[in-house]
Amino acid sequence: MYASPTTKFIVGIFTLVGIAALAFLSFHLGAISLFPQPGITLYANFDNISGLKLNDQVEIAGVPVGRVSSIALKGERARVGLRIEPGVEVDTEAIAAIKTSGIIGDKYVSIALGGGDHNLKNGGIIRQTQSAFVLEDAIGQLINSSSSAPKEGQKTGGKQ
Repeated sequence: MYASPTTKFIVGIFTLVGIAALAFLSFHLGAISLFPQPGITLYANFDNISGLKLNDQVEIAGVPVGRVSSIALKGERARVGLRIEPGVEVDTEAIAAIKTSGIIGDKYVSIALGGGDHNLKNGGIIRQTQSAFVLEDAIGQLINSSSSAPKEGQKTGGKQ
């Protein structure tokens, strides 16, 4: 049994629509844009960006205002590109910090506006930054500090 030309045509159209739907969902869910988003790109240099990924949110006062557009190593520091939406102004005294949201630990960049007289322009650098809090480092410091502390009843080397 062979399919009629009409059946072949309908199957072909259905296949094309399915491929187009998959492509649309891939771009939409993957947050991939074919065209550059409007707005400005600012940069911030961090000592540690542990867990931060491309397309993570950028927030000011808890309101999403952009996305992380690039991550690169510049010298010994991580240089993070922040794509900020049009109309949002970030002053020269702003502070960029990497924060954690929720129990799962998704990272985002929080910008705290300062009292600067001028606003940063496209390609500007946020000079004051606060790196990511790394739980493993904090636990390691806690363990090291508790193991080196003198135990009760133990002499510390001074006169008693």
